[in-house]
Amino acid sequence: MTARAIAVPPGGFRGPVKRSVTIAGHQTSISLEPLFWAALEQAAAARALPLNALIAEIDAQRIVADDPPNLASALRTWLFSLNIENCSQ
Repeated sequence: MTARAIAVPPGGFRGPVKRSVTIAGHQTSISLEPLFWAALEQAAAARALPLNALIAEIDAQRIVADDPPNLASALRTWLFSLNIENCSQ
């Protein structure tokens, strides 16, 4: 059995980038890898929402969870679940 090489993500492996967003009138900073920022921007555009509005919706759902994760983790989890959902269709 021959091992298959993995593909490097578009843009390579890059660490988190901190960006400021406004949620419910309050500024906050979120650190995400560029790949996640790009995916969030695409998801917001697909829903005809500003990026801050999409993040605010995800944050509202995160806050009511039994054991809420931090916002960056919630965003990554939400995006990953979208990917899994799209793969199964």
